[in-house]
Amino acid sequence: MDIEDLRTFVEVADAGGITSAAVRLGVSKSMVSRRLARLEAELGVQLLARSTRGASLTEAGATFRDHAARASAEIETARDTILPAGALSGRLRVAAPLTFGPTHFAAVLADMALRHPQLQIQTSYSDRFVDLIAEGFDCAIRVGTLRDSNLVSKRVGPLYGKFVASPAYVEAHGSPETPEELITHQALMQGMETWQVTDGEKILTIRPQGRFKADNGAALVVAAVAGLGIAALPDDLIDDYLQSGALMTVMAHHPPPPAGIYVVRPPGRHPARKVRVLTDMLIACFDRDGVRGSS
Repeated sequence: MDIEDLRTFVEVADAGGITSAAVRLGVSKSMVSRRLARLEAELGVQLLARSTRGASLTEAGATFRDHAARASAEIETARDTILPAGALSGRLRVAAPLTFGPTHFAAVLADMALRHPQLQIQTSYSDRFVDLIAEGFDCAIRVGTLRDSNLVSKRVGPLYGKFVASPAYVEAHGSPETPEELITHQALMQGMETWQVTDGEKILTIRPQGRFKADNGAALVVAAVAGLGIAALPDDLIDDYLQSGALMTVMAHHPPPPAGIYVVRPPGRHPARKVRVLTDMLIACFDRDGVRGSS
């Protein structure tokens, strides 16, 4: 029984369709269909009921799915044991933020691919919130403050940033000096998030209000420069604007505390070795200096 056929069946079962599974696996839909047909022919049973809406498990498929997943994992582990010391194989699917991903994390992933020529790395860069389990990712690199979830997280480095606004906004609306004053201003946000501010040795959590939101840090920079409000933005995104005078720091006595860079993965007793290796490489790169940003 072919390991790729088993993996493909598990992906289709979890994704709920051939198209979604093909995207996860990085192969064509016709390849997925051939693998499924081959597996069903070998077993002599129908595993999936196909329709225009997708693919659902038959009773036999539901029974076989967990066995196939365990067998795939065991075979991948066995492959790792016979590879040269430290070598990785198989596939690693990573979700990374569009803000900072290509500029800061892509180099680490490229280095990992160079070190492990038998490893397939597929990275999706997006600032939307990715459901790792539903979309079949092995892990994600996330920056800022993590949402509460059942995912397992590992901090790999610090993240720094500032509250900023344009001089025109400050002239028109004033510059907040306290967390209470900040709440009354227009905030430029990525969602319905809370902001953290430092107050001496304490960290306060506030819920800002604003009418302009975007899921990308660079877009919030543009909005801040345009004078739409105050934003908590990554240092690496705003340094040039601060130097040119297009933006200025506000709340200097109550800056956001350092946030973090994290690797998050679906829950499980032990992370896959490829996820551990990526995590260690990110720690080596960012643990001391981090990324100068906050979101």
